[in-house]
Amino acid sequence: MTVSVPAERIERWVLNFNGRHGATALSVVGGALTGAAADGSTFAARLPFEARYAGLPDAAGFAAAATPPDDWGILLVRKGGFAVARLEGDKTVESKVGQRHVQGRTKAGGQSQQRFSRRRDNQARQAYEAAADHAARILGEGLDKLDQRRAVVTGGDHAAVTEVLEDPRLAKVTVVGPWLPVPDPKRGVLEQAVLDACAVRIEVHNA
Repeated sequence: MTVSVPAERIERWVLNFNGRHGATALSVVGGALTGAAADGSTFAARLPFEARYAGLPDAAGFAAAATPPDDWGILLVRKGGFAVARLEGDKTVESKVGQRHVQGRTKAGGQSQQRFSRRRDNQARQAYEAAADHAARILGEGLDKLDQRRAVVTGGDHAAVTEVLEDPRLAKVTVVGPWLPVPDPKRGVLEQAVLDACAVRIEVHNA
């Protein structure tokens, strides 16, 4: 199983793992902090934003390395809406949340079904265009003047996110993990997504 743990709770989590499974030997393998317990249980903890850990094999050093980039973004898109934010570390610099009505599916058939599908597709396209406009404004801020890219964590609906990222104005956006499977983006969803993006992912194998 895989669990998400905030950086400030990593040391406590490793202590609890040690308490549950016995003496745990820590090591650094492939950019991850790994643990092997006396009962045969193991874990592999990976830093957020696809960063690789190269420090000493201890929980405190790993937790200290689990910090967000100085400049990054988040983009959440579903047919029902979008949320986009640009951050400096854990501080949100600018954000936008928007909802768009896209009709659900219908059981009608024939020409009614075709008209309904076209209308639904048009509504979805307009929603993605609105998301791309705000994403280009917020996530593209300053990149046209700099020889750099901006790391962005994405989530929502894969097809919807792909559609938005195809906008050429987002060419300097680099998508990094983790993927966030969020519901229709609203302000609370965005705020939780920021926390989830910054969390450490730990893959656990219990003996």
